[in-house]
Amino acid sequence: MSTLTLVDVGVKYSRRSAFALTGHSDTVVSGEWLGLIGPNGAGKSSLLKAIVGLVGHTGEILMDGVALSSMSDRERAGRVAYVSQDPLIPDDMTAREYALLGRTPYIGYFGSPSRRDRTIVDDVLERLRLGEFAHRMMGELSGGERQRIVLARALAQQAPILLLDEPTSALDIGHQQQALELVTELRQTEQLTVISALHDLTLAGTYTDRLTMLHHGAVVVSGSAEDVLTAERLGEIYHVCVTVEHDEGQVIVVPRRGFPA
Repeated sequence: MSTLTLVDVGVKYSRRSAFALTGHSDTVVSGEWLGLIGPNGAGKSSLLKAIVGLVGHTGEILMDGVALSSMSDRERAGRVAYVSQDPLIPDDMTAREYALLGRTPYIGYFGSPSRRDRTIVDDVLERLRLGEFAHRMMGELSGGERQRIVLARALAQQAPILLLDEPTSALDIGHQQQALELVTELRQTEQLTVISALHDLTLAGTYTDRLTMLHHGAVVVSGSAEDVLTAERLGEIYHVCVTVEHDEGQVIVVPRRGFPA
């Protein structure tokens, strides 16, 4: 069970560039699933990279009151798992070998995966219906299959905080639902805390507990899907023409032809 606290977090990639993320503060409680939405360049990926330690940042990021910046890379990897938009994937590893990399924080520097490590990985692969790909080379897999293996690696890490940056962008609708349902199950059974950036607004509203909309590096609004996903706001921020429908508690965003007024 882990709570993540963000205090005035900012990200700037160079001295001369503008802030990609400005003054972001929030508390994501243990077991909560926070969805980050917003147009390209809104700051979603920058926030996730700051949490995992891939970019420098101002402000503080705390896990259960302890600054993540005070932890070693190995310690942080045992607490935060991350699925990036464009991970580096070696073609000459099997899917199982790649997923086993998620167990690295628990293996000594000169050690090798234990039977328990392999069992954990095999279980995740089966739950994502990837068992048949376990011994295939990563270079032989389709983009969607590779993306599911990347998710399997992160889930095998068994970190209490899971960061997902567009985890379903290359997946068909069936595998999108399968992956997000597994994250939902783990969140409930393991009290997993999840922060995900999602472009599909209907999926974002369906699976998350709360949405935060970012634009130009700042928060526009944060709250329930019903409060955040309005046709007027989406038209203003995304410059699209949509209708928003409500069906048995689910918020459905439907694109329409034309331009917003």
